[in-house]
Amino acid sequence: MSLNDSWMQRDLSVLWHPCTQMKDHEQLPLIPIRRGEGVWLEDFDGKQYLDAVSSWWVNVFGHANPRINQRIKDQLDQLEHVMLAGFSHQPVVELSERLVQITPDGLERVFYTDNGSTGIEVALKMSFHYWRNVGQPNKQRFVTLTNSYHGETVAAMSVGDVALFTDTYKPLLLDTFKVPSPDCYLRPDGMSWEDHSRNMFLHMVQTLARHHQEIAAVIVEPLIQGAGGMRMYHPVYLKLLRDACDRYDVHLIHDEIAVGFGRTGTMFACEQAGITPDFLCLSKALTGGYLPMAAVLTTDKLYQAFYDDYTTLRAFLHSHTYTGNPLACAAALATLDIFEQDGVIEANKALATRMASATAHLRDHPHVAEVRQTGMAVAIEMVQDKASKTPYAWQERRGLKVYQHALQRGALLRPLGSVVYFLPPYTITEEQIDFLAEVATEGIDIATRSAVSVAVAPGAPDEFRDPG
Repeated sequence: MSLNDSWMQRDLSVLWHPCTQMKDHEQLPLIPIRRGEGVWLEDFDGKQYLDAVSSWWVNVFGHANPRINQRIKDQLDQLEHVMLAGFSHQPVVELSERLVQITPDGLERVFYTDNGSTGIEVALKMSFHYWRNVGQPNKQRFVTLTNSYHGETVAAMSVGDVALFTDTYKPLLLDTFKVPSPDCYLRPDGMSWEDHSRNMFLHMVQTLARHHQEIAAVIVEPLIQGAGGMRMYHPVYLKLLRDACDRYDVHLIHDEIAVGFGRTGTMFACEQAGITPDFLCLSKALTGGYLPMAAVLTTDKLYQAFYDDYTTLRAFLHSHTYTGNPLACAAALATLDIFEQDGVIEANKALATRMASATAHLRDHPHVAEVRQTGMAVAIEMVQDKASKTPYAWQERRGLKVYQHALQRGALLRPLGSVVYFLPPYTITEEQIDFLAEVATEGIDIATRSAVSVAVAPGAPDEFRDPG
């Protein structure tokens, strides 16, 4: 028995894995990873896999990055953890100062949580609580876009709209307004991204005009709807939305958990619209993919609505045990150092250009409806019929065939349904991008070559459409 097989058997006897139908592993081998270095992961039998999805969109500067490693090691000798209620420490103060400095003007306060979903919960609760504190308790509802994803906790699911993740739990969820997405994949032939995004904004402004007196906030994934299939839209939508939220006195929440820290081509996606949201939610790449942490940045105006005598009960009494953990803060500080010292945003422009050229030929593939890109994210949408954009039945699991082929070739590509995407670490080389494009092309050819026989229960989910 190989080392891989040994670890796989031990794993399957005790673990329940995320976003997985565990029965799949009767046929689909689990891959135990022994070590990582740069863009590579290595299993216990020595085979390497290029991490094209940044280990669920978090690892921006490579595995075992020596600079992040050293910062965490240094911090470990000083302080591993202390509660942040009534106490503080150097890394959390320094990180907060730097986040305020690098984010758009007006975001002056930082609240920490343990992960992206709980960061969304904080933004929703703060918005709801703010309106209560300022004497407008009727503003309780939230507006979200169709096909959006904001996390797996209950309130975060409530403002999401990917049925795979929400349908089972509908009785638990908040009642929200869902507005049609500006998703440019759905634009009419010949229409530009900008024009389509402008046209789709009419749905949003109508909702705000009719219901603003009961709306606390609008929440969006700016520019890229990640778990919804890497669907993309134009920055003009964000500009129009900021103006409308101001006009109708509604908060704007930007979920940049997946797209922040350089993924869209700028440090933060909101920069491309020249706006400041009322809440900016960050996680994933915040710590370079090392440790769980999320940050919610907001304005001093919001902060002041909670600042009062204790007996008024206006305080925001939300907490997590590991809020502002020093080791996670150290990882985040090292990550920000790399962004600042290495000119990452500028360097990524060449990599993004190479990603575009390496995948351009797939636009002519008979079963590819679109190759779309925003910054360091490329998505390739496989379809049954190119002219009509008729999708494959999810039961056919075409993306799974791409995934399996990529593993054989030494690449980790985990499609979202029938959408193959690259979201690689920023340390990837142009030659490695070419390799990924080659592997993806082969996988798409295999996945779309012939009919697929399926035998599944009606309504069963496609767990490869995962949230990251």
